[in-house]
Amino acid sequence: MQQADLQQIAALEREAQQASSRGDARRAGQLWQSILGRAPDHPRALRSLSHLAFQGGDLAQARKLLDRLVTVDGREVQQWLNLSVVCLAMGDEASEEAAIRGALTIDPYDLVALVLRSRLCIRQGRRQEAAGACAAVAAVAPPLHTIAPDLQPAVREALDWHEAYQREFGAFLDDYLTPFYRELGGEHGSRELRRFRESVDVMTGRKRRYDPQPQLFHYLGLAPTAFFEREDFPWLDEFEAATGAIRDELLGVMTGQDGFTPYINYSDDQPLAQWAQLNRNLDWSAFRLIDNGGPVEENAARCPRTMDLLARAPQPDQPGRTPSAMFSILKPRTRIPPHTGVSNVRLVTHLPLVVPPGCGFRVGNEVREWEVGKAWVFDDTIEHEAWNDSGELRAVLIFDIWHPHLSAAERAMITAMAAGINAFTKTGGGYGL
Repeated sequence: MQQADLQQIAALEREAQQASSRGDARRAGQLWQSILGRAPDHPRALRSLSHLAFQGGDLAQARKLLDRLVTVDGREVQQWLNLSVVCLAMGDEASEEAAIRGALTIDPYDLVALVLRSRLCIRQGRRQEAAGACAAVAAVAPPLHTIAPDLQPAVREALDWHEAYQREFGAFLDDYLTPFYRELGGEHGSRELRRFRESVDVMTGRKRRYDPQPQLFHYLGLAPTAFFEREDFPWLDEFEAATGAIRDELLGVMTGQDGFTPYINYSDDQPLAQWAQLNRNLDWSAFRLIDNGGPVEENAARCPRTMDLLARAPQPDQPGRTPSAMFSILKPRTRIPPHTGVSNVRLVTHLPLVVPPGCGFRVGNEVREWEVGKAWVFDDTIEHEAWNDSGELRAVLIFDIWHPHLSAAERAMITAMAAGINAFTKTGGGYGL
């Protein structure tokens, strides 16, 4: 095509866009048609004329133009989406599906195309394919309120359908698997089947999948476990038996309130994120017995029985970092937001000392209530949160222990690594572990 022809087409295109802007559809159509006479494969002319034909109710002409558009160009998702809408209006579901497939071939994550595919599968009663299509919508859709208002109902339809399907699927599996549970481990499943049951819950959408998210160091190969089995830590019997004595030491140090510091204490130039409300706030405070790997001498001297017990626990050894141990105090009507810990090489132990009604704790999918004198061990690199909705203080002894699945050699290397990091930072390396 000659340069003069290209310039003439460009001028006609500008005039057509101006006509459209002022609402003169008839004149715009004439101009686009004039362009198409000079350049039969002009993408914008084909798309604009198809739009005008669709608005005018000429579905056959709109489809003819769009078929040509995707044949000569077909590089934009919207071209295929427009074709799918016209095919839907004409009742041609096979071509509608082909057009949706064309859009998703260009962008497999396009939300509109995924929604259109889910609606087509639902309409046709193709349940398994609809389940996959709606799951794809659920996977890529942003929060509903951020979606364009005209698209929200269709997205909500896909999400609701997916949720209903997951409920039905879960209920069916529960019924189907019940005799197997009874045969292998009792009606509710034995300890060996708990992981299986939770995996089914995640698959059917009844629970979320929570993976460890250590802030600093992730040790590979340690299976993510929210709460560990209490019987795996027989040495906790001694702690539980001494709950009264430990609580007496706590109550003794609480009489003067000295020694308690905010659990969260960041400088103003640090990103606070979820900690803004609790930063430097005694609503969540700690009386630290062991901090950054060493005893807090003045505090430790006031709690000899507690320190004696801690000395017999399998405390991790990372100089300058851990072990740590403290009395954690949560004031009335205070919530600790969801967060994760620094490393999965150590676990966290709770021994509840003062627990009014209305207190709770969540790790991953599991929510528990503290019971005075009943200890538990959990992986704090899995998202967790706590709350005290009562009008009284909640108090818990918290301390670190080694992850029990680390060998002696692995523990020794982790200790050596911590010392190496300390040596590096002293030379100005500045590594932030």
